[in-house]
Amino acid sequence: MNYVSAENLTKSYGIKVLFKDISFHINEGDKIAIVAKNGSGKSTLLKILMGKEIADSGTVVINKDIQVVLFDQEIDYNPELTIDEFMMTLDSEPILALKNYHKSLHSTDDAFIEKALNDMEAHKAWDLENEMKQILSQLKITDLEAKMGTLSGGQVKRVALAKLLTETRAEHKHTLLIMDEPTNHLDVEMVEWLENYLTKAKITLLLVTHDRYFLDSVCDIIWEMEDQNLYLHNGSYATYLENKMIREDNMNATIDKANNLYRKELEWMRRQPKARTTKSKSRIDSFYETEKVAKTDTRKQGLELDFEMKRLGNKILELKNIDKSFGDKVLLKDFSYQFQRGEKVGIVGKNGAGKSTLLNIIQGFEKFDKGEIETGETISFGYFSQKGLTYKEDERVIDFIKEIAEFYPLANGKSLSASQFLRLFLFDDQTQYSPISKLSGGEKRRLHLMYILYQNPNFLIFDEPTNDLDLPTLTVLENFLQQFQGSLIIVSHDRYFMDRIVDHILAFEGNGKIKDFVGNFSEYREAKSREEAMEKNTPSKPEPVKETVSVAETAQSTKKRKMSFKEQRELETIEKEMPELEQQRAKIMDQLNNETEYEKVAQLSAELEAVSEKLEEYEMRWLELQEI
Repeated sequence: MNYVSAENLTKSYGIKVLFKDISFHINEGDKIAIVAKNGSGKSTLLKILMGKEIADSGTVVINKDIQVVLFDQEIDYNPELTIDEFMMTLDSEPILALKNYHKSLHSTDDAFIEKALNDMEAHKAWDLENEMKQILSQLKITDLEAKMGTLSGGQVKRVALAKLLTETRAEHKHTLLIMDEPTNHLDVEMVEWLENYLTKAKITLLLVTHDRYFLDSVCDIIWEMEDQNLYLHNGSYATYLENKMIREDNMNATIDKANNLYRKELEWMRRQPKARTTKSKSRIDSFYETEKVAKTDTRKQGLELDFEMKRLGNKILELKNIDKSFGDKVLLKDFSYQFQRGEKVGIVGKNGAGKSTLLNIIQGFEKFDKGEIETGETISFGYFSQKGLTYKEDERVIDFIKEIAEFYPLANGKSLSASQFLRLFLFDDQTQYSPISKLSGGEKRRLHLMYILYQNPNFLIFDEPTNDLDLPTLTVLENFLQQFQGSLIIVSHDRYFMDRIVDHILAFEGNGKIKDFVGNFSEYREAKSREEAMEKNTPSKPEPVKETVSVAETAQSTKKRKMSFKEQRELETIEKEMPELEQQRAKIMDQLNNETEYEKVAQLSAELEAVSEKLEEYEMRWLELQEI
């Protein structure tokens, strides 16, 4: 089933063309990731599909039988609503049925009660409330009475994500789910849960993400937006990189040929008299086309850096027996660590465990309760935080960077100009002379990153650097950091990024405990999983048996609760459907006994297994309900 068809879409803002004459199709079951540098038009394309923007030309046809649902970076909510109330604002028939069912529990209107029950059946909403709470729990949202206005930005986004997944689950119809950076503000456990959820879900998905492990697990189609074009790749992220390399190699070969032809044609052009024949005019037109190809800029792939880093002394940074608590919450307890020259340390742990607090303590932004810190005299910190960029209203990108220095020093005695350094970080000449205020959110974050690196620090501290950065920028950043010879601390939930860069892990495991692990992030996770498996398989000490149990306690423990109205309805349904399933199973078995064709036998065997599993599930639930 075709969901979306787009033909020859073009969109510009002023003189900047985002994409030109692009065409694509989205079919049921497709799981597509969009890869592009910030400012290429990813978000604009999503808004066009949502009907929030209009293309300059071209057509978009969305199947009338589908709904399009968006998880955006900007969340609209009423701060006075509780989380539970916010979740119930979903505009869907199953949610409405659930709300009416809750009202019917306090109603004496038999007609209203009957309608509420019928609606619950019609919209298959009986398990919806439990599923909603399970999704919230997986995203570490447990207090459903908390008001939305009291939540942190990350918590708001997690609640919004839970609402979106619930809506997709609640609507028993065809849905195109569009997600813009869903893994931002999720810790690793949440990312892995969401990854598993989306991989197993029978949904159609259009995804923008910087998390390459997540992308590889969830998606099997990649759309690459570059140079106003859209390139389609079937397969993994590695396949996309390989296809992109082949395309660029072919482009470079074409440019080389065009350059050779351009030199010959330029010589001919200079010899031409002013009065030109029709035949020569055709050759002149061809010359300008050749010139356009010959002057294509491919320098963004060609720059490499050999740094002349500020000198590091013998003493780098040492933390001795550091304690830090906020009230009863212990973040650091007797923590000691000595950072070495060139060491690349990754810091991981759940949100709120104290990772950012440690970064602030290291830089002197926050006081610690006990201990000592020694920082080398030659250390120059470069700190990339979650805070945004500070700039003058009309300041141009190139001028903003030149305020630091005109040139960036290289170890061979040469240097890069500010413009060349900007180009390395994917700012083309046109963007360099644009006001910073005109940049997209992702481009501003990329400029902020570049601003930190251009100051040439010898000790880098990155707090979630990959959030809102595009994949091309991440590749440039990773190449930069792999060559960086100073010390480096990274706090990140991006598993791919951590695996490429760090060689040492400090894992915040709660209650002030920090585990020191030598290796990359995936190796740490594997070691942790082995430890947890061993602990699970180790028999625990038996609980001591109480010597005396009062009669009142015994009576209380054996007292059965009253079956709820919902459970009564469930029992009635099971008792009605179990005989039907038994008949269905017997019928399939008879057909199997008389069937010889292989394909039909395989089909009937699969049907028999499904019916048997359902019947077993009903039998177990029937026993549970009978116990009540």
